[in-house]
Amino acid sequence: MKLIDVNSVTMGYEGVPVITDLSFSISKGDYLCIVGENGSGKTTLMKGILGLNSPLKGEIVYNEIDKNQIGYLPQKKNIQKDFPASVMEVVLSGCVNRKGHIFHNNADKELAIKNLSMVKMENMKKRSFSQLSGGQQQRVLLARALCATEKLILLDEPVTGLDPLATVDMYNLIKEINKLGITVIMVTHDINSAVRQASHILHISSNSNFFGTAHQYIHSDIGKDFLLTECPCDVCAHSHKKEGE
Repeated sequence: MKLIDVNSVTMGYEGVPVITDLSFSISKGDYLCIVGENGSGKTTLMKGILGLNSPLKGEIVYNEIDKNQIGYLPQKKNIQKDFPASVMEVVLSGCVNRKGHIFHNNADKELAIKNLSMVKMENMKKRSFSQLSGGQQQRVLLARALCATEKLILLDEPVTGLDPLATVDMYNLIKEINKLGITVIMVTHDINSAVRQASHILHISSNSNFFGTAHQYIHSDIGKDFLLTECPCDVCAHSHKKEGE
């Protein structure tokens, strides 16, 4: 089942295109990584999917999903690290878009606890968000994003600035979330990890774009140019499995 169709979309700012004539679709259960050079328009596209920027041309069609009920984890540099609130309060704020108001009931609190437990942060629900480490803050913000959605989560460079252990933990959490049936779209510069994690790759560049499975990507010309190591067997196995489903 398709959740989002991007049809011949051109996106940019003040009438100046950054992405031109881009088409692809996102289906339920996909794990899509968006990769490409700096300035290629990855974050611009993500803002378009969120409905924050409108296409200059073409259309983004939402099927079986409300764009106001998409979970979103922004780039770490855009997050206020000294936010004066408890972990629980930060996570509960993820319910606002889904509900349309700021008042929280018992169901919201149960959902927040559930998502904190999923990211292994339930025991810190009363802690101040500002006192957490960078990796812990990312986990909390991931739980907040999950409170906004049951279908689709968007992650913009979620491991930037994290140490190697926290990076591995974050990738594992995202994989677990995807296995629960939540569709994942992640912008990343880490192309080698992307092909290990994702079911599909969207590569945006100034010359040409690629959209397909991770297996197709590693054997494409654009994929071969950007990947630094040979394809690990588990990537091929994962991608073949997706293609046969």
